[in-house]
Amino acid sequence: MKYIFEVRIKEGHTAEEYADIWVRASELIQRAPGARGTELHRKIGDPSTLIAIASWESKAHRDAMETQHDAEIDEIIRSAAPFVEVRPIGEFEEPQWVVRPAAESRKK
Repeated sequence: MKYIFEVRIKEGHTAEEYADIWVRASELIQRAPGARGTELHRKIGDPSTLIAIASWESKAHRDAMETQHDAEIDEIIRSAAPFVEVRPIGEFEEPQWVVRPAAESRKK
């Protein structure tokens, strides 16, 4: 499953500031069972808007990670709170199947 959220950087701060914090928290969160990686993307034309995508083996794995409050992770996330607004977009199931053009398959 995918957990997706939007991050808006407040004026006077940069996406790079948030990215440093995000990487530190993500490295710890990704140690949890079922974690499959994270990505952080900057919106084209709006460097103060980011989207984060966390991949998990299942919703149950992500929920289990959320119930195990890690003080270090909580502190890292709190350190970004003064200069970002985070809006969860939602939890999404993996697609039943994926169709890709043949040319894209050859690139891998």
